[in-house]
Formats: sequence, C-alpha cells, structure tokens
Amino acid sequence: MAHPSLEELLQKFEAAKKAGEHDRGNPEQLQLHRELAGECPALTHNLLYLAKLQLLVDQPGRDAEEVLPEIQRLLESAVLGSYRSAPALLALGNFLDTFQDGTPEAMKLYDEGEQKALATLEDAWFFKLRYWNLERTKESLEKALRLCALAEQLFPEPNNFLEDEIQTTKRYAAQEGLIPPEGS
Repeated sequence: MAHPSLEELLQKFEAAKKAGEHDRGNPEQLQLHRELAGECPALTHNLLYLAKLQLLVDQPGRDAEEVLPEIQRLLESAVLGSYRSAPALLALGNFLDTFQDGTPEAMKLYDEGEQKALATLEDAWFFKLRYWNLERTKESLEKALRLCALAEQLFPEPNNFLEDEIQTTKRYAAQEGLIPPEGS
C-alpha cells in the first residue's frame, strides 16, 4: 500500500479536527487523530494536537496513569519527527515540567526550543530586510531601519547573513538621506 500523499494526510487531519467542532475531544475525534498518528507518525502537527487534546479532555474509562505515558510518547515522537522543532521541544518540556515535577530535562528542552525559535526569528528578519532592501523605497527602508534597531538589540552578534543585510539597509538608508552616512 502506498503512503498517503501530504494533501491526503492534511485532509485527514482537518477531518479529525472538524469531528471535534461541537464536542472537543469526543471519542470519534480522538480515534481519528489516533488513527492518523498510526498511519503517519511523522505528521508532527497531529501528534502535538492529539497530545494537547488528551491533556484537555476527560476520557471515560482512562485514568492519568494510562493517558500520561501516551501523551509523553506522542510528544517525544513529535520532537523526533520534527527534527527537534521549537514547538515540539517546548510542548515536551512543558509536559515534563508539569507532570514530572520540574525535571531538569524540562529546562534543557526550554533552552533548546528557545534557541531554535531565535534562530528562526533571525532568519525571518534577514528575509524581511532583504525584501525591503530590494524594494528600496523610502517607506521600505524606514521599516527596515526599525527592524535593524530591534535586531541589533536582540542579536548583538547576528549570523553573517543578517549582519550583511543590516549593513546593506544602513548603506541604502544613508544613500537615501534617511540616516547620516557612516563615519560622519
């Protein structure tokens, strides 16, 4: 049997979410999400959603001793399947912090999630600056200058790409008379 396409998996995910539209966490919705997790354990968005859903709803006939290990397994799979993405790391850290009395592993996961999130933000700001620099209008350069100021505060030692784009912004802004030329 061929693996379902990404579009098919996302349709199943949306159908499972929709099954809980009026009664969040009903048995049908939980079953649909579990089936999807079994069919594609690498669809991390579903794993995270199913774990969160199980934390929020009471499941008749299931106690915490049964549900919590399943949630932890889902979150650990999401971390692995997402290549340790920030949302998955933070979700697992929160779970461990909440249900395992602040284990030191939780703080390690928070730190790693924070670093991943900051790296993503740094990349996003690089792309925004590049976009505005390519537009090279007064308005776009003013936006870029505001973002540069924020980036320099948050990232005192930015990656080379962001640093180069910050310098490009300042050079273009100086050429347009928006800031004094460097060295003046």
